[in-house]
Amino acid sequence: MPESPIDPKLRSETRLPLAGLRVLDLTLARAGPTCVRHLADWGADIIRVEPPNSTDGLGGPRDGFDSVNLHRNKRAIALDLKHPDGHAAFLKLASTADILVENMRMQVKHRLKIAYDDLKELNPRLIYASISGFGQTGPYSKRGGVDQIAQGMGGLMSITGEPGRGPMRVGIPINDLTAGNLLALGIMMKLYDRERTGRGGYVHTSLLEAQVFMLDFQASRYLMDGEVAGQAGNDHPVNIPMGVFPTADKPINIAASSPKLWANFCKAAGREDWLEVEEWKTLQGRSKDRARVNATIAEVTRTKPSEWWIERLEEAGIPCGPVNDIKDVFDDPQVQHLEMAMPMRHRTRGDIRVVASPLNIEGLETGVYRDVPELGEHGAELLAEAGLSEEEIADLRAKGALGGAKGGGA
Repeated sequence: MPESPIDPKLRSETRLPLAGLRVLDLTLARAGPTCVRHLADWGADIIRVEPPNSTDGLGGPRDGFDSVNLHRNKRAIALDLKHPDGHAAFLKLASTADILVENMRMQVKHRLKIAYDDLKELNPRLIYASISGFGQTGPYSKRGGVDQIAQGMGGLMSITGEPGRGPMRVGIPINDLTAGNLLALGIMMKLYDRERTGRGGYVHTSLLEAQVFMLDFQASRYLMDGEVAGQAGNDHPVNIPMGVFPTADKPINIAASSPKLWANFCKAAGREDWLEVEEWKTLQGRSKDRARVNATIAEVTRTKPSEWWIERLEEAGIPCGPVNDIKDVFDDPQVQHLEMAMPMRHRTRGDIRVVASPLNIEGLETGVYRDVPELGEHGAELLAEAGLSEEEIADLRAKGALGGAKGGGA
């Protein structure tokens, strides 16, 4: 097995806020790994625990774009938690961990005897963090959940897409990502609480909870005013004009709904006569006449190219921007300035780029300090750190409780 080309010593020599924290990563798919990636990027020692026959859980190769982007900055061990000796070795690791993150089906961790109740007496300082499809309790708690199911059940698909076209999913796994982000936030809160109490605890969220939370004003619109939102396509549900408009080359987004912005937009477009249209003098009036407002604006915006409009509208203080494809995003000078494409060197793919952390902590800089681990790559190393002898580690491997690379080094 080729060695990782990245020096993990750089991680220990770089002051990062989570340095010194040990995390057991039992996650798969995307929601759990999204949470762990925050912890990994900011200095925690991540131990990825997988079954000996793991295929990574992402539907692609271990050196595929998805796995590499999600599983950098980790060490790895392959343990059979169903084997008594594998389970015992896991408990050794759990006894020294600060955090455990998992997103199995609710009942699986109980069946494996690695749930919070199984570990809290072993390690009272452990923060146990879970993501499920629908919650740890309740009528749906035993169901498996994936992002698109939660998009549908959580109402998002009913308000996404053009009116009359039927439900539409969002183009990213927004529930997986949001649940992972929220769980990372919950872990940070519990870590702060542990500083005061000395005790860990159980932190959890679900795809469904994350989706309902992300409904935001559309949810409060219903809860307070009884309005059930429908699909509005590329238009903002209540503000007008705010949406996508054609230009001579590519579409752009324009947001000019406030009285001041609407007036400035009409002037910038050379159509101050729009300010005299009685039905358009208020936001409510423009909203009722949305189709005509949009069509009238589109007739004007399509006469000039996108860059002409963006420059002109920016000068007028009107929020606007192009509708980019993914290549355009990473070619954008602001995205490049923000360094959102982070360089790393992969053992087989060579010099590549992955998505950087969006968090900025002045005086600290994250990066890729460890390559994505092979299955069980650091097993022997980790078990030795937990106090097992070479003979005990060899015995685990002989019994099939420990898998992965025989060397198990860094």
